[in-house]
Amino acid sequence: MSDLTKVILTLTGSFLVFGFGVFRIVTELLASTPLVVAWIFAVTGLIGVIANGIMLRKLKTN
Repeated sequence: MSDLTKVILTLTGSFLVFGFGVFRIVTELLASTPLVVAWIFAVTGLIGVIANGIMLRKLKTN
């Protein structure tokens, strides 16, 4: 598996974690997930999206 594929997969995963956290914060549909966990998902997902976006940009320029 190439580095580009790995970065794209981790970027997608981070975006999904971020999306789940934000979805839980915005809506009150998933009552089984505590709000603290949703905030942790949102923050770590956002960090992952930013970091993997930077890595993807570096791979694209090289």
